[in-house]
Amino acid sequence: MDSLDDAQGRAPEADKPWAIFLIFLRLGLTSFGGPVAHLGYFRSEFVARRHWLSEAAYAELIALCQFLPGPASSQVGMALGLSRGGYSGALAAWAGFTLPSALILTLLAFGITQSGWALPAGLIHGLKIVAVAVVAHAVWGMARTLCRGPVRVGIMLMATVGVLLWPTSVGQMAVMAVAAVFGLALLHNTNAVQRDGLSIPVRRLAGWLAMALFLVLLLGLPLIAHRSPDSLLSLFDGFYRTGALVFGGGHVVLPLLQSQVVGTGLLNNDVFLAGYAAAQAMPGPLFTFAAFLGASISGWSGALVCVVAVFLPSLLLVIGVLPFWQRLRGNGRVQAALAGVNAGVVGLLLAALYQPLWTTSILSPLDVLLAALGLMALLFWRCPPWLLVLLGGIFGVLLSA
Repeated sequence: MDSLDDAQGRAPEADKPWAIFLIFLRLGLTSFGGPVAHLGYFRSEFVARRHWLSEAAYAELIALCQFLPGPASSQVGMALGLSRGGYSGALAAWAGFTLPSALILTLLAFGITQSGWALPAGLIHGLKIVAVAVVAHAVWGMARTLCRGPVRVGIMLMATVGVLLWPTSVGQMAVMAVAAVFGLALLHNTNAVQRDGLSIPVRRLAGWLAMALFLVLLLGLPLIAHRSPDSLLSLFDGFYRTGALVFGGGHVVLPLLQSQVVGTGLLNNDVFLAGYAAAQAMPGPLFTFAAFLGASISGWSGALVCVVAVFLPSLLLVIGVLPFWQRLRGNGRVQAALAGVNAGVVGLLLAALYQPLWTTSILSPLDVLLAALGLMALLFWRCPPWLLVLLGGIFGVLLSA
């Protein structure tokens, strides 16, 4: 098939939505390891193998998606689908990459919460310990990349303290705003380089409309949901706001979702953390954890509503921002502010590592030892997260016996 590519690297059959769906479905079935690993899979598939875009354009796209709220790897996939097949291509890319893990987690939710499936004693606790190791690994990896230098470390610590003192969605957004101000004032990027960007078939008017719809839903859904008794509308509102307000990717979604479903009494905290730990073992985006939560609360309809709601902001932002990206990325002041936000994201994740993960999962010195061994397995032994989840569940069962 690759031999059919034209001089620009485009294979006509790969422009069809069904072809884009199948390509991303295979990635959704095989892309284990989290967002960074997903981006590696994407590079191998679309830069090295299919030549859909250049190395420079791919690096630029990653940079943009890391600056937007939502799951960066899914947004990269949406943008690639959008570039290749327009709006239907973006939807096909999202559906293919999301479907496998969303379906598996939905079935898992039925097994745990609705079908009377009795989990072995100790399994949930073992999965919760694994979640501590996985998030600690994410904090370490992100800090090494995003918190170089004393200024960024200071912003990270400020964000950690701020989120712990003000553990709400509003508090998290306020902390991110302060981090942006510090970045603008203290971090200066003078190395902005203009390069050819990814070709996106979206007019600026369509970009403005997408951004307007993003804001209308963000501001209007809470008002409508407050006046309506429809539980699915309330779920859509809560998960849409989560997808719209989460900076930093999959792991950072944990505190917002925890406050959304556990803090409101919709779901038991143990089930929440067990599902979150199991989501680490899934291929594809971690945001499909929303399917587990929706199915646990309201069955198949809840799973569909929550998955669509949590990813919809990302799609609207990709469509809205990409037409203006060339101008945006050349602005040094914007880049400085976003550098501060990235350091703040690490602080947000560090706060989530302590509360609720550590405080509800690490209950004994043995738990500390197991979490440390899990972290070492991820850091030094390159243990895949799915294997660590499997081992954590087994150890939890054995230790409880």
